[in-house]
Amino acid sequence: MTRLARTESGPGARALGAVTLGLALAAVLARSRPRPVRPARPMRPPAPAHTADPEARAAGQLYLSSAMLAASVLSDSALEHYRGGFENPGMFAPLASATLVLAGATKAARRPGGRVAALPFGAACAIGVAGLGFHVYNVLRRPGGLSWGNLFYAAPVGAPAALSLAGLLGLAAREVARGEPILAGMPRGRALGMLAAAGLAGTSMEAALLHFRGAYHNPAMWLPVSLPPVGAALLAAASVPAAPSRRRSRLARGWLAATAWLGAAGVAFHAFGIARQMGGWRNWSQNLLSGPPLPAPPSFSALALAGRAALALRAREPAWREAA
Repeated sequence: MTRLARTESGPGARALGAVTLGLALAAVLARSRPRPVRPARPMRPPAPAHTADPEARAAGQLYLSSAMLAASVLSDSALEHYRGGFENPGMFAPLASATLVLAGATKAARRPGGRVAALPFGAACAIGVAGLGFHVYNVLRRPGGLSWGNLFYAAPVGAPAALSLAGLLGLAAREVARGEPILAGMPRGRALGMLAAAGLAGTSMEAALLHFRGAYHNPAMWLPVSLPPVGAALLAAASVPAAPSRRRSRLARGWLAATAWLGAAGVAFHAFGIARQMGGWRNWSQNLLSGPPLPAPPSFSALALAGRAALALRAREPAWREAA
């Protein structure tokens, strides 16, 4: 049998073994040593509960209403001005303004008590008024001037007013969040109620014109020309008189809730109207331009929300407290 040779370990191998053993012992000792207890991180203070403050809650609703109107204006004007080929460079102005209002109002709706810049809302008011002038000029310069045909197919006269409304609601929300009791020389609840009522009436008139162009072929087309005007009248009846009326306020609040749901249902009806066009949603790039305006109905929801916020502020006015 062959004898296996026995190898002798030299000093280098013994040193390497000693180093390896030392490292292993150090690892074992380090692992068995108790780890230092890290101090617990301080918990962040919870966000202020604005919903507990009626004024902050009303300001948040007004900001949300402004954001919803701005979103409606942004998408609607983008479609309509794209269809017009952005012939006038001023057609980009409402898109930029509505984007700034949407961003500012959405951020402020989460924390109504924070600092909010007034410039985007004020600029929206001015651009909306300028757009109203441009749209009136667009109607009058066509052959026939002020006629039903031009009102049907020219630039919609009342559309830019929605941008001004979004700006006004944002400015009003800033004042409400600051605790200002007076707006435009009137108690804030009364002023906001009148503003929301006028907005509902104007939006309903715009819907009546466009639905008349569609010959009211669907009975549901009568809803946006009947439900919101009644809501506007009830809101005005609960806001304008100096003598408080709890019954009118409750009735107006319930009717405004129905008007808000009407805005959501209107989107579904308009989507169905687009689907009925030739090619349906498969031909969306054309049918979105030629079919019923998809972003228009949410403006009813936005103004109904503003009206409910106005009624909540109206209920906190001294006259209401005395009557209670």
